Amino acid sequence: MPTIELKMPKMGESISEATILNWLKKVGDPVEDDEAILEVATDKVDAEVPSPCNGVIAEIYFEPNEVVETGKVIALITVAEDFAKKSIKSETIVGEKPNEVSLPLGEMSEGQRGYSNQERPNRKLVSNPDAFLSPLVLSIAQKENLTLEEVQSIPGTGTDGRIRKSDVIQYLKRRKYPLPSRPQPQVPKSSYNAPSISYVEGKDRIVEMDRMRKMIADHMVYSKQTSPHVTSYIEVDVTNIVNWRNSVKKEFQEKHGEKLTFTPIFVEAVSKAIKEFPMINVSVDGNKIVVHKDINVGMATALPSGNLIVPVVKNADEKNLSGLAKRVNHLAKSARNNALKPDDIGGSTFTISNVGTFGSLMGTPIINQPEVAILALGIIKKRPEVITTENGDEIAIRSMMYLSLSFDHRVVDGFLGGSFLRKVGDELEAFDVNRVL
Repeated sequence: MPTIELKMPKMGESISEATILNWLKKVGDPVEDDEAILEVATDKVDAEVPSPCNGVIAEIYFEPNEVVETGKVIALITVAEDFAKKSIKSETIVGEKPNEVSLPLGEMSEGQRGYSNQERPNRKLVSNPDAFLSPLVLSIAQKENLTLEEVQSIPGTGTDGRIRKSDVIQYLKRRKYPLPSRPQPQVPKSSYNAPSISYVEGKDRIVEMDRMRKMIADHMVYSKQTSPHVTSYIEVDVTNIVNWRNSVKKEFQEKHGEKLTFTPIFVEAVSKAIKEFPMINVSVDGNKIVVHKDINVGMATALPSGNLIVPVVKNADEKNLSGLAKRVNHLAKSARNNALKPDDIGGSTFTISNVGTFGSLMGTPIINQPEVAILALGIIKKRPEVITTENGDEIAIRSMMYLSLSFDHRVVDGFLGGSFLRKVGDELEAFDVNRVL
């Protein structure tokens, strides 16, 4: 009987491993297509891994609490005979080797061959007309507008050179951003000996870091070691925004069914500023700068456990205020209920952190790699300010807030960082209070 390899799935950008929490099935148990087989966890989210077919669990290679790299085989499934015979077309072949569910290229329909030839790399394509493509690879190729010749040219790392999903994904990464891989520099170990920590038994207590806290710690240290951080500050008068929100929040909720917080307003201002200063929406790869077209704004969010997570508002610049409010509220609720999905936390290109939620006047946030900047929003505080009116300078009670931008000085200089920060402040101060809800 044919078997299929069940591999640890990729669960988001920058996530290279996951911890097995619990097997929902054991060896010998039958499984159905798309039925949950096990529960896994990363530093971001917990998730269930579904079965790719009808069959029986043949082997399990890892136990609960073991950490497994993404892409590694974690189990074998013997494919049920009725499922093996099912296919998109009668020509679909289920091989006798693991994970070999394939469709002969020669039997592809015209619809499957009809990809447009867009963004083809500037290299000679050496195709393999005898290669097999799985339905999953075909669907990815069709979605990404790959030609048949281009698909055939991808070097396969599967059994007998079969082209796997991971091969296509890696090819697409090189195709869109032809950035050569490079060896990681070896950082010499420091000769500094960390000071000892005194511990009084019976008085002090030791708390083990949970998995998520360990990952956050590693990510923060990595960011500080990678990016030379610089932080700039400005003060913004948000009185008009505060007054407008207080006057319309009831009407807004009745009309759109969403609570109106300050966060979507901040996300909107950041998105507009990024469009004017696109070089703040980048990542660094060696000596190359990847300029992201999409504006995906991450929101640093505290979980009930005290840990931190960054759900992402994708294509924030394409949403109006009601759309932003809906997405922000959904992500915040999902974070509180530990219900975020991998897609909810991946792909951010710029991050905001509302430190004012905890009463902080301002902050010096650490950059969320691989981004190059992060904006901290301080508490909104009323105080007397000197303002210019038609009658001259006057003292008035205004709602003021500090903004602080930490940026990567490798690629963001003071002019760009300061100009971007000032633009965010200008967008907030020029907020249109007469807009249609």
